[in-house]
Amino acid sequence: MKDLSIKKLYYSISEVSKLTDVEQYILRYWETEFEQLRPQKNRAGNRIYTNKDISIILKIKSLLREKKYTIEGAKKILKENSENDSFYEVQIDKESKISDKKEEAVLKVNSDKEDLKKDLIEIKKTLEEIYKLL
Repeated sequence: MKDLSIKKLYYSISEVSKLTDVEQYILRYWETEFEQLRPQKNRAGNRIYTNKDISIILKIKSLLREKKYTIEGAKKILKENSENDSFYEVQIDKESKISDKKEEAVLKVNSDKEDLKKDLIEIKKTLEEIYKLL
């Protein structure tokens, strides 16, 4: 088990790697792919991660590995929710898991958006057919 009882303002890439079970080279790669993940660098040029960065990493990990999204799909979800800062407020528990209730709520909202979009497209097609008949 990981000991997350000590709260810090900044974490090194090796600490974040251990906390999230994501290899360091993958963390560096994700920085190039996800605009939301931009850790600062200290004077020595080393990455320093905040709790928000760790929350974003855990969300990305969940989307890619558990929900089986592609990188493009995960980017889309993160971009859609980037205005909502609470989307990234993820509590890190002893097992470094994302709060299930928050994740389910976000996924439900996204699902509802997709259903609404499909309904609107169908209504549009019906209206276009009616228009042609006139």
